[in-house]
Amino acid sequence: MKKRMLAVTLSTAMVASMGAVTIPVHAEEGEPYKAALLLNGTLGDKSFYDSANEGLTRLQEELGEDKFTFKVEQMGATSADEAKWEPTLYDYCDDGSYDIIIVGTYQMLDALTNASADYPDQHFIYFDEAFDFSNGGENVYDVMYKQNEVSYLVGAAAAMMTTDESLEKIDPSNKIIGFLGGMENSVINDFLVGYIQGAKDIDEEIQVALAYVGNFYDSAAAKDMALTQYQNGADVGFNVAGSAGLGQIEAAVDADKYVFGVDSDQAAQLPDYAANIPTSALKNVGNSLIRAIKLDMDGELPYGQLEYLGFAEGGVELLSDAHYEEVVPEAIRTKVAELQEKITAGEIVVPTALGDNAMSEDDIQALIDSVKVK
Repeated sequence: MKKRMLAVTLSTAMVASMGAVTIPVHAEEGEPYKAALLLNGTLGDKSFYDSANEGLTRLQEELGEDKFTFKVEQMGATSADEAKWEPTLYDYCDDGSYDIIIVGTYQMLDALTNASADYPDQHFIYFDEAFDFSNGGENVYDVMYKQNEVSYLVGAAAAMMTTDESLEKIDPSNKIIGFLGGMENSVINDFLVGYIQGAKDIDEEIQVALAYVGNFYDSAAAKDMALTQYQNGADVGFNVAGSAGLGQIEAAVDADKYVFGVDSDQAAQLPDYAANIPTSALKNVGNSLIRAIKLDMDGELPYGQLEYLGFAEGGVELLSDAHYEEVVPEAIRTKVAELQEKITAGEIVVPTALGDNAMSEDDIQALIDSVKVK
């Protein structure tokens, strides 16, 4: 490992409330802070992983390579790739030259749990899944996102769009919208419950066509599922499926319907499809990594703690730009902005599938059943 400060400082307030440990971290004198981003997937997803890479790229441009540098390891996302995820993580730990190793998603939880215990002097950032700190993890900083907040806005917008006669891709005769998830897990369900509640708060009669791909890479299967939703009456969809979600975007173009993007600005990244993408719900992974690394450089990153970042912290965002203004009618945009203000102010509490206030599985299923397509 690079030499690190021997002193370990405890933040009194955090220890009292969260049990967090703040560990000052510095590269050796004259050397840049060095990060490794290990993706259990590949770049080019126009979504989640690209956001992480883009954030680190921005940080390197901001600070300069003499202050910050990083490496990305693309480990692949298929079942055949899984066997190399943990050995690759261990290889980077063995290397010993990285100030921070970054991994994400629930699929890396076991590997990170093992590595953090076996390499107590190595520091890690873990994003988009909860780490179990009950038996260690003092060298892990965990960040998650309030995707339920931003998906609430998407659900509200979709519910308003699906009956708006001014939109050429809409059949206003029904009230069906779609949701396509990668896999059924707590994070995807957090998107889902926010989406459904946002739609229901606009129209109690809304119906939601729901499907899961079963993974985050099979875009062909995702396209087939999304086409089925559109053919059965949905005219606005929401893809929360990583690389697989690109298939739903293709389906929206083929069916001449709408689909909200996710995690990155998919309208900008896929300009040929932009007319079918009203806007994107951003999970600002890149921003959260910039924030965490800057805190780490200053010795203020709260290791041993999970933080949730929502609208108030810039962790999530419904992208509002010229394209959004062009595609989505003003009345809908105005209502969505009002809803965001109420969420940020605490006037609307969006249901969640995560954390201490998580809905029970029975309550989640009841919410799903309440909007089931008849």
